[in-house]
Amino acid sequence: MEESGIKSTACGIDTLGITQAEKVYWNLSPAELIEHALKNSEGKLTDTGSLMCDTGKFTGRAPKDRFIVKDTKTADTVWWGGANMPFEPDIFDALYKKVIEYLKGKTLYVRDAYAGAHPDYRLNLRVVNTKAWHNLFSNNLFLRPAKEELTQFIPNFTIICAPEFLADPPTDGTRQENFVIINFTKNIILIGGTAYAGEMKKGIFSVLNYILPHEKNTLTMHCSANIGKNGDTAIFFGLSGTGKTTLSADPNRNLIGDDEH
Repeated sequence: MEESGIKSTACGIDTLGITQAEKVYWNLSPAELIEHALKNSEGKLTDTGSLMCDTGKFTGRAPKDRFIVKDTKTADTVWWGGANMPFEPDIFDALYKKVIEYLKGKTLYVRDAYAGAHPDYRLNLRVVNTKAWHNLFSNNLFLRPAKEELTQFIPNFTIICAPEFLADPPTDGTRQENFVIINFTKNIILIGGTAYAGEMKKGIFSVLNYILPHEKNTLTMHCSANIGKNGDTAIFFGLSGTGKTTLSADPNRNLIGDDEH
């Protein structure tokens, strides 16, 4: 397994069972990832020089195909229902092994990052991608550790995203070929069958929606926020697409963030 880039010497991807990938690129720069994406025919450059990629069959999230492993940790701490559908631990383990087997001989892109700025509340993330542009998306989305932090990085939660892997619903326990499964005991988000990168983002927000209120007594909010010159803060709630970003982008107020706090 050939590896390159700034990698963690404290914790490798072998801890995930990934030992036979062809090449593993760690924490590449945006320029390097764009070069890889173009070489892999994952996208094209626009007339502005930005990378444009097609997400394929799925142009948005598939909430009916998002599951949470129901085990001793989550059985009585998750609000089960239409938004949080249970997944059996042993079926997860079997599907996980199939995905790891699928990754043998593949080129992988690994990124270490933070979700949340404050060290008391942030999550150390590791993202393992088969697509370079997905890793670039993760670089743009999550907070970036300093170079000296990367060598000793230990993740609290890992995303494994293999959009080319298609599940077999009768065998794998999924509804369709695509799936997003969160395992709070093993600290893994397993994604397959969909190239829509927003599944990684919303997956981690789902993780924070469980961890922060349950373990840190801290409210998570799907909102935008800005602050005035006198320190007065405004928070804008609303479903996706209802204008949170637009309302919070005020020329007379500083933007705190436009989606999740």
